[in-house]
Amino acid sequence: MDIQILYIEDDVEIGKWVQLDLTERGYKVIWLKSGEQAVEHAAESRLVILDVMLPGLDGFTVGQRLKKAYPDIPILMLSARTSIDDKLEGLQFADDYVTKPFHPDELAARIEVLLRRSGSYTAEPLELKHLSVYEQEKRIMNRDTGEEIVLTGKQFQIFTYLLRHLGQILTKEQIYEGVWGEPYLDGDKTLMVHIRYLREKLERDPSAPEVIETIRGVGYRVRA
Repeated sequence: MDIQILYIEDDVEIGKWVQLDLTERGYKVIWLKSGEQAVEHAAESRLVILDVMLPGLDGFTVGQRLKKAYPDIPILMLSARTSIDDKLEGLQFADDYVTKPFHPDELAARIEVLLRRSGSYTAEPLELKHLSVYEQEKRIMNRDTGEEIVLTGKQFQIFTYLLRHLGQILTKEQIYEGVWGEPYLDGDKTLMVHIRYLREKLERDPSAPEVIETIRGVGYRVRA
């Protein structure tokens, strides 16, 4: 994915985790802590995430300037304000409005919708062995059979976590903590069971896996 997002947020703690999360999802993120240079940086960006409460120029002023300079760029407003007046003011120029606190999956979903609507998102699949993976659409096709492979939500999360670290050897601990968001307990077989079911759906021959490799004594890897 080669999509740059301009992110304007002065709260360092929120800014760090949003930037990290979106980067892990494959986006390139330019993070500004104020709106003074927003118009300049927006030129190369496909979407703007804009906080309302900013030092200096407030988010409403920055958003209006951005929309005037780049009428076609989607703007997603973030705000701790929940009043209907603030939302209406923001939606005069913004394409969507998310109130804090928010879940990263919700933010990512809103971004995908705006990118599709603007035509910036191109659904080119990742070609992997006999599979075509449409990560944003959460869809996997088996090119050998022409059939869609249906995964459970957790199976898809595990597989896409491996895909985002394509070519890297990941430990069981890394995968479990990355997907479940909880500390891995030594001896827990949960991940291993999910990998077995994943292979039954994804591999040509689950007993000789080509897609999800086992690195003995370490963990797993997916190679292009």
